[in-house]
Amino acid sequence: MSARPIDNSYHVTGQINPESVASIKDAGYSMIICMRPDNEGFGQPAFAEIKAQADAAGIPAHYLPVVPGSQPMPQAAELKKLLKGTSGPVLAYCASGNRCAMVYQLSQQVG
Repeated sequence: MSARPIDNSYHVTGQINPESVASIKDAGYSMIICMRPDNEGFGQPAFAEIKAQADAAGIPAHYLPVVPGSQPMPQAAELKKLLKGTSGPVLAYCASGNRCAMVYQLSQQVG
C-alpha cells in the first residue's frame, strides 16, 4: 500500500485488501473510509470483507461509495462529519486514491 498525504490527518490510497487492515491500524490510522463502489473492478474485495477485518482489528471502517463522474456532495458532507468526529490520521481508499482526494477537497467547501 502506498498512501499519500492530502494533509496531516487525511491520507489516500488505491484499493486495499482485507489482509492489510491490521497493518493499517498498526501504522497509526484511526479510521478507514472506502469510496469505491462494490463490484467496480474485477477481483476487488467487497467492502463487507474489509469491514469484517476492521471490526476484528478494532478500527472503524465506513462506506461512502463514489461513482466516477458523479457529483458526490452527500459523500463530501458525510466525510466532513466523520473527520470532525475522529482524532488521528484517516486512510481513505478507492481505485487510485484520486476520488478520495477530490471528495476531501469538496468536504472542505460544504457548509
